[in-house]
Amino acid sequence: MTAATPARTAIASQYEAVIGLETHCQLSTNTKIFSDSSTVFGAQPNTHIDPICMGLPGVLPVLNEKVLEYAVKAGLALNCAIAPYSKFDRKQYFYPDLPKNYQISQFDLPIAEHGWVEIEIYDKKSGTSSRKKIGVTRLHMEEDAGKLVHGGSDQLAGSTYSLVDYNRAGVPLIEIVSEPDIRTGQEAAEYAQEIRRIVRYLGVCDGNMQEGSLRCDVNISVRKVGTDRFGTKVEIKNMNSFNAIQRAIEYEIERQITEIEAGGTIIQETRLWDEGAQLTRSMRIKEGASDYRYFPEPDLGPIEVSEARRESWKRELPELPILKRHRYQDDLGLSPYDTKVLTDDRAIAEYFEATIASGAPAKQSSNWIMGDISAYLNANNGMTIVDLKIKPIELAELVNLIESGTISNKIGKDLLPELLENGGSPKAIVAKKGLLQISDPAVISAAIDEVIVAFPNELEQYKSGKTKMLGFFVGQVLKKTGGKADPKLTNQLVAEKLNA
Repeated sequence: MTAATPARTAIASQYEAVIGLETHCQLSTNTKIFSDSSTVFGAQPNTHIDPICMGLPGVLPVLNEKVLEYAVKAGLALNCAIAPYSKFDRKQYFYPDLPKNYQISQFDLPIAEHGWVEIEIYDKKSGTSSRKKIGVTRLHMEEDAGKLVHGGSDQLAGSTYSLVDYNRAGVPLIEIVSEPDIRTGQEAAEYAQEIRRIVRYLGVCDGNMQEGSLRCDVNISVRKVGTDRFGTKVEIKNMNSFNAIQRAIEYEIERQITEIEAGGTIIQETRLWDEGAQLTRSMRIKEGASDYRYFPEPDLGPIEVSEARRESWKRELPELPILKRHRYQDDLGLSPYDTKVLTDDRAIAEYFEATIASGAPAKQSSNWIMGDISAYLNANNGMTIVDLKIKPIELAELVNLIESGTISNKIGKDLLPELLENGGSPKAIVAKKGLLQISDPAVISAAIDEVIVAFPNELEQYKSGKTKMLGFFVGQVLKKTGGKADPKLTNQLVAEKLNA
């Protein structure tokens, strides 16, 4: 697309996008939805298969109870109404990676309906955030299909070929369908990320997009602002990251507006996102809704969820990210940015909460976790916060040593690598190494006098008006005291002496 101009921006402002997402989440059960084959990712092709997931004659599916539990918990977390009675249906379509030539899904009686998800859009420039609720039309259970692997040319056969891996066939999925309440690419990306946070908090899905555990399809159309009628819907597939979702939508909005303004017509089609070219490409034309010829699955009975069971599963839900964000902002006074980072991962949120429960201030604790500790985790690929040697109670001890003035912030940062590698009590290490902060004005003043004598040229520069040399002298005093001098007191005393 061409670069935006004032004229193009003015035209774009006359339109709004109408966007909905269909999100497939692979459930983290040990076995498949209707059989006992393993769901472990990365096995050799066609090794996690069985007669049921292959649809061989004479076999009968049996619903994995864990699938129902996970689906209901996800529905509750999405504020959906859980159906006391639902059923499975056969969805007929024919594709090489669908061994039965039908998929067991849910059609008119899904397990959950009429929910919502709150997203929070953070504005980096202003440092503020805004909240918006996105409706959830439905959540239903279904089985996954297999996977096609497209190969190169077979020189003997003289043609290209594709291989099929049925390991994924029968893996349990929940499909979450949003209302068309989304208006921008940023909102869509935030919605998809919030879905992933929720299913990860619940432990029902690992959310690894690179492994296909979470997949999103986008439905998008544009219309003139102020009109109620929807435009022609286009579906976008092949997006493997949240950034790709946002970029694909932004591209498609501009493409559709440009086409309409040029007098063209938007056709109903499926398009693919080309990551390398940063554009969408037509995949296939959709002339109308697909006729999947649904009918009730004859080999599975209806699903009944009693009120007692629903309430039992509801009590097992953890505090969800939306509630944590509200609590961190309202009760702890943290910024929208801090709360977003801290609540993105349940383990990090729990580490933070354990730190402040041990008596450390919330803001200082969040700074250490989001800064030095996150940098350490990023530098050690595969390590998570639960693997850290420094425990929350020890981080709280370190933070409080700095806050009380017992050690300086610099000494705290110098101690952190040892604590990250070995753990242990910061108090004990400080006492053993003699790292207590120097807060005696007489001792600091003596060090300042020695530094001033040692740097006469720098002293003359300060007296001639180069006031930035103040920082030089403070740094030299801290260096002379091994970083143990109280920085605030040192800064005050250095300024007094230089100005005298």
